Amino acid sequence: MAKRRARRKLNRRRFFLLVICLAILCVGCVGCGLVYSSIRDVPKLSPSSLESAASTMVYDEDGKLITQIGIKNSVPIELKDVPDNVKNAFLAVEDPRFYQHHGVDLRGIARAAWSDISSGSIREGGSTITQQLVKVSFLSNERTFKRKIQELILALQVERQYTKDEILEMYLNNIYLGEGAYGIQAAAQTYFGKDIKHGLNLEEAALLGGLPQAPSAYSPYLDPQAALSRRNTVLDAMAKNNYISESEAEKAKAKELKIETKEPAERQYPYPYFLDYITDKLIEKYGETEVFKGGLRVYTSLDQNIQQIAEAAMSRNSNFPSSRTDANNVLQPQGAVVLLDPHTGQIKAMVGGREHTQMRQWNRVSQTTRQPGSAFKPIAAYGPAIEYEGMGPASVVDDIPVNYGSYEPRNVDGRYRGLITLRTALTHSVNVVAVKLLMDKVGISDAIKFASGLGIQLDPQKHGASMALGGLYNGVTPLQMASAYGAFANQGIYIEPTAITRVEKADGVILEQSVPKQRQAMKATTAYLITDMLKSVVQNGTGTGAQIGRPAAGKTGTTDDGKDIWFVGYTPELVAAVWIGYDNPTAMPQAFGSTYPAGIWREIMSKALSNVTVKEFPRPTGLVTATVDGKSGLLPGPNTPGDSLVTDLFTEGTVPSESDNIHVFVEVCATSGQLPTERCPDRVIKPLIKLPYSVPSSVEDYNLRVPTQPCTVHEPGASASTSGGSKPLNPAIPGEVKSQPGKQNSQTARPDRGNN
Repeated sequence: MAKRRARRKLNRRRFFLLVICLAILCVGCVGCGLVYSSIRDVPKLSPSSLESAASTMVYDEDGKLITQIGIKNSVPIELKDVPDNVKNAFLAVEDPRFYQHHGVDLRGIARAAWSDISSGSIREGGSTITQQLVKVSFLSNERTFKRKIQELILALQVERQYTKDEILEMYLNNIYLGEGAYGIQAAAQTYFGKDIKHGLNLEEAALLGGLPQAPSAYSPYLDPQAALSRRNTVLDAMAKNNYISESEAEKAKAKELKIETKEPAERQYPYPYFLDYITDKLIEKYGETEVFKGGLRVYTSLDQNIQQIAEAAMSRNSNFPSSRTDANNVLQPQGAVVLLDPHTGQIKAMVGGREHTQMRQWNRVSQTTRQPGSAFKPIAAYGPAIEYEGMGPASVVDDIPVNYGSYEPRNVDGRYRGLITLRTALTHSVNVVAVKLLMDKVGISDAIKFASGLGIQLDPQKHGASMALGGLYNGVTPLQMASAYGAFANQGIYIEPTAITRVEKADGVILEQSVPKQRQAMKATTAYLITDMLKSVVQNGTGTGAQIGRPAAGKTGTTDDGKDIWFVGYTPELVAAVWIGYDNPTAMPQAFGSTYPAGIWREIMSKALSNVTVKEFPRPTGLVTATVDGKSGLLPGPNTPGDSLVTDLFTEGTVPSESDNIHVFVEVCATSGQLPTERCPDRVIKPLIKLPYSVPSSVEDYNLRVPTQPCTVHEPGASASTSGGSKPLNPAIPGEVKSQPGKQNSQTARPDRGNN
């Protein structure tokens, strides 16, 4: 028994030994295969590859070349003209043992690995300057063992063919340093407005030395604090490697970050905001080296004619409130405009500010989130009310004072119109109605759901009744607003905006082909009803300043004190959002969405569509026309006054089946209009509105409602004409409601001005 147990134990050891041997053999075979494959596919070393790069070509919607990005900002310089502090900055942080190793620094790799392990983060890389040179010259950015092996092989070859100074010179001329600048000469001109040979101070040299690791992350334009921190890290490395003293490093670290803000004329691209936008998208996906040096061919949705029209409108001072420059020498108030094709989501034009004078300037179209004001009403209130609650343009809401907790919405003009239709309320931008729709009909949850379908994500924990009026926690961008309104113009289909339609490599291989990302955000009937109501806004409401002589729909937006003013509108062909405001929100008391933004929108759209055939918005199936009472929203009843009738559109199945039941004939005092008493000499019967609640006398249709108080004119001692001593019509029951089908007294109250 003991012998058998020993034999089994011996067999187990042999089995494990065999497995280990097989594993080593497999790993060895795989490793050999990987090395063989890497050697077989290693790119051919050629001097021209170490010195050249290909620009990215950018084309418009018609395939016409707009510009090229990349190599045009590369200015070679000889090593003898490079100051020592510039060379030392790069050597200290990138490769301190450059002049000691032969292309691959094993000691440096071990040191970097130990530094990363001890710090718990990736702080240092093991690549030498020679390795970095061959990587940017011959290899892709993919992180694989094969590419790393090829990098080592090529680095050794380069070290055999070139001197150290030649390698360093090629590296300093080829390395990408951000903002489209390749090499230290172009970078010095970009960041400091000076040539290398004229000298850079120590802190400037350190700033350049810190950029190769991550040019965008350490860009002084995009993140000044990160750039400052990285610069100081380079200064510490220079002191550590004895290129400068500790005191020199501390003195330089105390200096402020000073960079050139004006973009050189030879560097300015046409349509800079649009080009900045697509460049950021490309870098995010393909990396800076590929974008600025890889020879990509990028096809965009840009319409150069519309872009030029938009830029001209945004550069005209008369299109803006009184302007001034701020402490940063930026013209204020600022503005932004973006135009999309609502049927494809393609961006046709984009202007992110009134001027573009700085490198990588802030793009207010896509980066600035602001309060949209009443331009948000179709998204938060009217859209979901129609989509989820079956309401329509002829539905009625009572515009009277209301509060929700401590929040009491008020209409901008101080008026309360009483019972009005949704079309009238939206046309004249009545705040109270929008809030009542949200809170009493739709609810916060459904409103946020509807906005989400239009590409606007809102946190239900941070939004309440003011959301109906555009009171948002984080605000929205003009691009978001244009995209959301695009769904109204596109029969309820929301399409994510895009500016890049296709990307190809230099050899023609397609890297990216744009496919519209879309979803049905609402029913086509809902979209059309909103569109038809927004047409009324432009025809005879707050948006008359945007009339362009062809079908157009849109909405104004003005926040408290005019800190943000908007006009977002569309035709069957284009949708555009215009925003104006100070970068640091500032009151503009005499500025409104109906003035400056609507005017800019009108100028751009009328010119952009000047040669386009006029079309109507396509009407979907599922809509019917019906006539209802404009005070109850129900079918006309026997007591409905003729001037209260409203004919409008309804989604099939939502036409009311009940008849008007709020108009009743009431006997009132002919003099006071109040309930008659036995002292009232003259009485008349009027068709009035009877509701189970009373309203303040400030409500405009107050006199159209059944009175609740007895006549105060004919009280004892009051002076009043008896009009010949006529007898009361019903002295026994003063003010009795009398339903008289088919009979209408000639003395009816004035029509509701809200329906005019």
